[in-house]
Amino acid sequence: MRVFSLMLVMLMCFSCGSDDGPGYQEPYDPSDDDPVIPLTDTELMDLTQETTFKYFWDFADANSGAARERYHPTDPSNSQNVVTTGGSGFGLMAILVGIERGYISRTEGFNRLSQIVDFFETADRFHGVWPHWLNGTNGSVIPFSDQDNGGDLVETAFLAQGLICVKEYFKNGTTDEAALAIQADDLWKGIEWDWYTQNQNELYWHWSPNNGFSINLQLKGYNETLIAFILGAASPDYTLAPEVYHEGWASNGNIVSASSQYGIPLILDHAGNGTGPLFWAHYSFLGLNPTNLSDQYANYWDLNVNHTNINYQHCVTNPNNYRDYGEDCWGLTASYSRNADGSTGYSAHSPENDLGVVSPTAAISSIPYTPEKSLAAMRYFYGKKDILLGPAGFYDAFSPQYNDWVTEQYLAIDQGPEIIMIENHRSGLLWNLFMQNEDIQNGLDMLGFNY
Repeated sequence: MRVFSLMLVMLMCFSCGSDDGPGYQEPYDPSDDDPVIPLTDTELMDLTQETTFKYFWDFADANSGAARERYHPTDPSNSQNVVTTGGSGFGLMAILVGIERGYISRTEGFNRLSQIVDFFETADRFHGVWPHWLNGTNGSVIPFSDQDNGGDLVETAFLAQGLICVKEYFKNGTTDEAALAIQADDLWKGIEWDWYTQNQNELYWHWSPNNGFSINLQLKGYNETLIAFILGAASPDYTLAPEVYHEGWASNGNIVSASSQYGIPLILDHAGNGTGPLFWAHYSFLGLNPTNLSDQYANYWDLNVNHTNINYQHCVTNPNNYRDYGEDCWGLTASYSRNADGSTGYSAHSPENDLGVVSPTAAISSIPYTPEKSLAAMRYFYGKKDILLGPAGFYDAFSPQYNDWVTEQYLAIDQGPEIIMIENHRSGLLWNLFMQNEDIQNGLDMLGFNY
């Protein structure tokens, strides 16, 4: 699970073609003081995608073009050169959306994607695996903790998901585009998934040349790490045996759960603690299409729909009596958070860890699963545009309970799923690209998936 990483982040944080018509023509100016004007659903999705796109375009790391870990508009030098591996994978996919939606030209997108792929080709790798953070100026590892100064397999899986989409998008293009497709394909195929098993039927999150596997954090479901097993099975040169998935991820079938919350079945055990934060229903499924995805353990569409509806129902039921929680104000996931003293921290919000803080990415990125409920939340967020909508989309977190407290800050891993999952809902762009990849199909077949 992501608990280890979330705890570390908490410590550090405390110190445009379209299937439904072209996007709106006038870019939104967050400084506009006009009253809120009702938008159609299409206009609302257009606005959210276009403003969120700016995180990965206007506010990317200047040298690498890759996604910064965070962007604070009131403190732009904060973590200025800290590039996030996983968030950059989301950024690759977001740039493809930007091309399709007409926010940038195909040539502009190609040039930026080439810059990013070139950066990751020369950046530090550890048995083919990139670290959680990289220095955008020179590609060297930035330690995530004292022991975590090597490869981060899960962040790398998120990057690989984006590289595969880039490969598929450009493979039949011009000579230069086809070369970029090959470069992206070669990069993800260089990931040594099998090294991270320690010669067991298990998969491990971290390896460091100084500390080896001392962190010893195993990837086990259900959480956000499913994509790593599918990519590992799909790898032609460093293939994971199916037993790593069935014995490691699925705990020999013990991953299956008979539990329910609010009368809604969980289907899979969420790390033994109720239901997890909603990013578990997003990160692995930005490219991996859950619509018809199933194996012997779960129907993954039902799993994610149920996960979202449990999160929604918790906010509607509102057992903690937080102000404004309800049918249009909902969504709990890992994000920036409000500390007891009113300062900004970080927390993995969920029904079991509800601090009265709503993260817009939770409901917005769930739009494929709960379109009407997600659009209602998006409309509520837009209704608070004077405080919630900034230069790169909706801010990361807010709390009506505490007098509309807002953290005027952004995280790459929260902004990325918004633009990507809205696009998957509208056109299926990233799902189609990822799922058409022959290596991915081979990996899914090997693990016994129907799709």
